[in-house]
Amino acid sequence: MTPARFHAITQAYPRLKLAVAGDFCLDRYLEIDPSLEEISLETKLPVYNVRRVRSQAGGAGTILNNLAALGVGELYPAGFCGRDGEGFELREALGGLPGVRLDYFIETAGRRTFTYCKPLVVEPGRPPRELNRLDSKNWSPTPAEVASQLGTAVMALAERMDGMALLSQVDVAETGVLSDPVLSALREALRARPGRLVIADSRRTLGGFPPVIFKMNAVELTAMTGTPPGSSLADVGAAAVEVAQRNDRPVFVTLAERGLLGASPDGLTEHMPARPVRGPIDIVGAGDAVTANLLAGLAAGADLREALELAGAAASVVIHQLGTTGTATVAQIRDLLFPARGAI
Repeated sequence: MTPARFHAITQAYPRLKLAVAGDFCLDRYLEIDPSLEEISLETKLPVYNVRRVRSQAGGAGTILNNLAALGVGELYPAGFCGRDGEGFELREALGGLPGVRLDYFIETAGRRTFTYCKPLVVEPGRPPRELNRLDSKNWSPTPAEVASQLGTAVMALAERMDGMALLSQVDVAETGVLSDPVLSALREALRARPGRLVIADSRRTLGGFPPVIFKMNAVELTAMTGTPPGSSLADVGAAAVEVAQRNDRPVFVTLAERGLLGASPDGLTEHMPARPVRGPIDIVGAGDAVTANLLAGLAAGADLREALELAGAAASVVIHQLGTTGTATVAQIRDLLFPARGAI
């Protein structure tokens, strides 16, 4: 990609209208100062004193955070939170992002807010060290009324957006946003408007999703196609082409230290090697940064390889941000792709 082409793609971002539908959660970080450790008089156990609490949107919110960091003009989250303190914090985090409209984000007493509580030991001169995470999730099926509202939201967004990302983050089927009724509504919307730009990612399986652009990792590709783990890039590419042809949509595969691979229905594959590590890394959020940059790039007219270049550079920026689920701006991506050129 040339600097001029990079500029042409990224200058279109402020004109885009993009949606993110899926499992939004609250990332709550508890920054622990080990120099203040005490022993409880009652239990005789160590007491960890928290100096700072910070919260941000996680899960599907990480994709939204990255799109906002790219300067996308209008952003619409479709999901839910509970009527609880965590839900208040999540709505505040989402609503505080530039360009975000909460028209399709539901607050309901029928769900609790999906929360990742992350205790971090923070010491001067050392990378933050994460302790055992404390998760709050929903273990019962999403109420039919909530699913119906979400289905209506997804259909409306598929009609009016330039593109949409889907993320299923839940461990148990039918307990999150992208339940069967919502996916059925999306399938109906896509039948009415074939060719809409939709990228889907799921931590469980993409097997029940409509034929949209699939973004997955190597393990998920193995589960879908039977390609053995650790297969050659040629074999991974062939498996990705198989899925792309089945859906008649491109497929993107994250390959950890081997980088990214993209495949199109016409049999074309592109491989983007991972960028060199430049110091300590934290891989949390890298996949969501990839999704966000694939979505924005493709919506702005990038081809398969250009989208991979943008996504790979963004992931490299993000993994070098420690103690947080990071984001990558257009300037940070540009400086990594064109380090000798500076501003374009």
